[in-house]
Amino acid sequence: MSSTQKSVIMSEDREHNGKRNNSDNNNNQLASKFQELDDGEDDLPLTLSLSIRPTRPRLGLRIDEPLEEPVPPPPPLVLSPLAQSISGQELWSQIPPQLPMPISPSQPLYVPSPTYVPDSSTQTSMAYRQEGGPYRPPRYRRRLLTPVLGEGKSKAILPPFPWAMSYRANVHSLTYLRSMQILTIAGEVQCKRCEQQYEMEFDLQKKFLEVGSFIVDNISTMNDRAPTIWMSPVFPKCQLCGQENSAKPIMSVKKKAINWLFLLLGQMLGCCTLKQLKYFCKHNSNHRTGAKDRLLYQTYMELCRQLRPDEVPFDR
Repeated sequence: MSSTQKSVIMSEDREHNGKRNNSDNNNNQLASKFQELDDGEDDLPLTLSLSIRPTRPRLGLRIDEPLEEPVPPPPPLVLSPLAQSISGQELWSQIPPQLPMPISPSQPLYVPSPTYVPDSSTQTSMAYRQEGGPYRPPRYRRRLLTPVLGEGKSKAILPPFPWAMSYRANVHSLTYLRSMQILTIAGEVQCKRCEQQYEMEFDLQKKFLEVGSFIVDNISTMNDRAPTIWMSPVFPKCQLCGQENSAKPIMSVKKKAINWLFLLLGQMLGCCTLKQLKYFCKHNSNHRTGAKDRLLYQTYMELCRQLRPDEVPFDR
């Protein structure tokens, strides 16, 4: 080995030893610093440790409770080619039938359902509908108490006609009139052309059948209002001069002496004024507040009910 090589090797050894000494010095300096920090921690005041608050756990979370792991979804059902070829009906037929549940001897085999008993009004309306007539829901009349009479007036009066009752604005029933052989109803009329006054008679059975048939055919469209033919009645033909639509009934000044049955059979109740119709409704305990067509409708229905109280269309 030459002298030059030896000098190179010695310089490298010195450089390596110098680096080792520097690293040892750095380690000693770090160790001394950590020792000073450890010695200073004991000298900190007590207020520093008290000012730091302990951390609180969040609501709803428990540290000692392990978290639930999510359940993985079941793997999709993969049918074999054989199962796909079999129809649903064949698969259903292959399921074994379940055994029936045992029944105790005391358990009834049939539980009867409660029977429904309709009231009288329902039976009446259903029977009338089954007969083929137009269906009309039952309506209830608002009945007043005893009508208030004026001073010096009595409830009973002298009947102004043989077919009238001893009560105001009331007539006898059709059965009573037949038993008393009262088959024609007379009334005073005056011709609008010749101005002659005379007495006209109506056949009780025939005219009442016309009125009743008209009510049965049109009651479903009346809506508790009198039709136009009742509001503007067509008068009979004059028996003296032969003029059509001219025999107008003569209205009595006294409302208790109005010939209600004669006006009904001739369908001429529309000649009555509003006060006269209110008088009739008042003494028959009907509601008398409303227009004339409503009061006129109530008057027709009430007179028909007085003649035939057992008829369904008239018993509103």
